Amino acid sequence: MFRKNYTVRIDLPGGIVAAGRLYAIVAAAEEAKVLNMQLGTRQQLYCKVADKYGEAFLAALQQAGITYEVNEERYPNIVSSYVIQGVFEGIGGASWLSEGVYKDVLDSFDFRPALKVNLVERSQSFVPFFTGNINFISSAIGNYWYLYVRLPQTTQVFLWKALIYSQDIPRVCRWIEEALQEDPTLSQDPTFDDLYTVVSKRGQLATQPIVELLSLPPFDLLYYEGFNRYGNKTWLGIYRREELFPLAFLKDISLVCLQTRIGQLYTTPWKSLIIKGIEERHRTLWEFVLGKYRINVRHASNELNWQVEDLSEEGLRLKRYLVRQFDLEDVRTDGLCFAIKTRPRSGLSGSVIIRKQEGGRPDQRKMLDRYDILHTPDFNANSKEYILYREGLEKEHLSVYLVSLCKYFYELQSKKEPADLKARALHPGAGQGRRETRQEKGHRVFQCRSCLTVYDEEYGDPANDEPAGRLFEAVSPAWVCPVCGGEKEGFHAIEKSTLIQG
Repeated sequence: MFRKNYTVRIDLPGGIVAAGRLYAIVAAAEEAKVLNMQLGTRQQLYCKVADKYGEAFLAALQQAGITYEVNEERYPNIVSSYVIQGVFEGIGGASWLSEGVYKDVLDSFDFRPALKVNLVERSQSFVPFFTGNINFISSAIGNYWYLYVRLPQTTQVFLWKALIYSQDIPRVCRWIEEALQEDPTLSQDPTFDDLYTVVSKRGQLATQPIVELLSLPPFDLLYYEGFNRYGNKTWLGIYRREELFPLAFLKDISLVCLQTRIGQLYTTPWKSLIIKGIEERHRTLWEFVLGKYRINVRHASNELNWQVEDLSEEGLRLKRYLVRQFDLEDVRTDGLCFAIKTRPRSGLSGSVIIRKQEGGRPDQRKMLDRYDILHTPDFNANSKEYILYREGLEKEHLSVYLVSLCKYFYELQSKKEPADLKARALHPGAGQGRRETRQEKGHRVFQCRSCLTVYDEEYGDPANDEPAGRLFEAVSPAWVCPVCGGEKEGFHAIEKSTLIQG
């Protein structure tokens, strides 16, 4: 009897996978003649297995204690911002949120949530805040979290009326699920009060009152690829244009991790891998493995800020097409995030959404597909409110309007330009009184998004022909970060008093 191939989704709770566990997964997949694996937007792992190897592959996963699902997603992976710890953190916010807290929460789940659960640090923007149904966001109070509930198949987000304690997170998730299963009408309550009341009656929780509303950071996607220094070590980010990670490559990086005593690897919502804690003496091993499999790093930023549905070749084709068009037009996209939705209710977030219209017949030719362009009101990718910009566009016309929308975004940004920056643009030779202005308005420096290196105009970079006192705007376009080699455009202005520390 003919059966379809197995599409196996493997959970990696919080986007964390032990090197030995990844090796076990890869070894089982190797026996099943798998050639590539893929990552998902919820930090999970996918592979496709031919029917004749399917049962043996699943048996091997079971024997290794690995949780999986086949051809469905009843229990979505738990998403977390654990991946940013130590490399992307330092933007302020919850200093109490350590790797240990994440692990304690993840380990305390004694059931598989059927609703999407997110555990996210409030000061970062690398991991989306509201792509879950049950979204926990760290507060300023140690071990307490804001809880935002987004009911299934809706975009409306409700704030829980109290902060939730870390140890109570699994219990709250279970109670919300049970309440919605027992009384589906709770999901139709427009005020959210009924669900809150029902869940609150199920037991005692350690809570704190909300005395300060959550303030989310502006969206700023840090460059997440290549070798990057932090402290006295290096982290490596690996992105794949086709979303395919060769099995042999995954096997080799698992072995290198084990050989160099790197205990864990991390997956991101951008379908990339991050390896932390690489010692300088071991960097040549990683460069050898990248070279062996011809894995390219340092892709253009306008290719990395996209969200595409999992296992969607149609979405990937459209992304490749639009990125090429952006390259031809030399379009700047820094500060924006694009999402391509070819399926209804895919749950992707973005500041700009390219959404395929529903209702077409399967036998229609692709040339008849139509797309809508939407964007969030303030272009913040964390918003769930969208404005329709254009509708019913053919694929060939998408890039024209997307370029116009990008220009509109930067026009809005220019209106928010700091007054002192405008003054310097109008009077580029002005230097008198500069130190007094800094003292009054704060000392502005420029920080590399990749490795957090700082360019301070007061000191310049004399070792690379940029003397002390040179304005950043006057720095040569060919100048690069002296630590990671990142381009000048990868630096952003920041007050020194709020400086991101590596």
